[in-house]
Amino acid sequence: MISIKNNAKDPHFNLALEEYALKHLELDDDIIILWQNEPSVIIGRNQNTIEEINYSYINENNINVVRRLSGGGAVYHDLGNLNFTFITKNKKDNVSNFKKFTEPVINALNKLGVKAEFTGRNDITIDGKKFSGNAQYYYRDKLLHHGTILFNSDLSVVKDALNVKIDKIESKGIKSVRSRVTNVYPYLKEKVSIDKFKDYLLKSMIADSKTEESQYVLTDKDMKKINEMMESRYLTWEWNYGESPDFDIQKAKRFEGGNIDIRLNVKNGIISDCKIFGDFFGNRDKGELENLLINKRYEENSIKDELNSIAFEEYIFKINIDDFINCMFY
Repeated sequence: MISIKNNAKDPHFNLALEEYALKHLELDDDIIILWQNEPSVIIGRNQNTIEEINYSYINENNINVVRRLSGGGAVYHDLGNLNFTFITKNKKDNVSNFKKFTEPVINALNKLGVKAEFTGRNDITIDGKKFSGNAQYYYRDKLLHHGTILFNSDLSVVKDALNVKIDKIESKGIKSVRSRVTNVYPYLKEKVSIDKFKDYLLKSMIADSKTEESQYVLTDKDMKKINEMMESRYLTWEWNYGESPDFDIQKAKRFEGGNIDIRLNVKNGIISDCKIFGDFFGNRDKGELENLLINKRYEENSIKDELNSIAFEEYIFKINIDDFINCMFY
């Protein structure tokens, strides 16, 4: 087994590294990567990003939002969470075999006196509480399996970051299933840091694979390509938000100037239809305002720029642009 040492904490880079290792590294053995992210929400490939996140909390706390290649649900990462990635040949006994790839984690924890077990389709639990979710992605003759380990994460942030507060949203995206979660750390008989646990887990995984470890050091050429992939995919609005399945959204709020009810159809992150209802007053036709928003990104700064380009106060009295944005996104 070959390990790739990675100390980066940027989720955009780390997901690009995974994709690069899967698609471009031709090594003679299976690959394993252990890695961590700064505070981030990682969205499943087939999910509607807006539906999964608490948009206001994410913005206020500068939490990254990045879409991954694999399916499954949205997860929260911080520096108390450890991620593991296996890249291997797409053999018959590996396909959708989540249990096989979680066994090294379970075995390592059992040796530390923590009774962990594989449950459901793709989770590892302790006392019925989830601490690891897993997902897979296939590319040609290769399989990427990655999973999370809530080691000592801030679980209150997990709840707040993924607690969606939207009046009404209907989407064709895959919804996350919220589970009771826990950290590994409280169950350890001998408390260790996440760095020591990371070292222990790698050694345990190598031993379980019955192969000797060799380490691959990323070259300048590798780094250049990874950064290019990061720039072209994982740092873009189009990938992280625009790739969301089509959805309809309804948001309503009351302000001093009256009630606003905004209804949108969104396709590939672009507003395809817009209707604005309410008991507000204005001296210009609201249809002009609705048409202005069609074919624009469903993205706060994009919409704010459009509204600042017009005499917004002529369409809606006593409700300013910030109020309108607040209704539309928060």
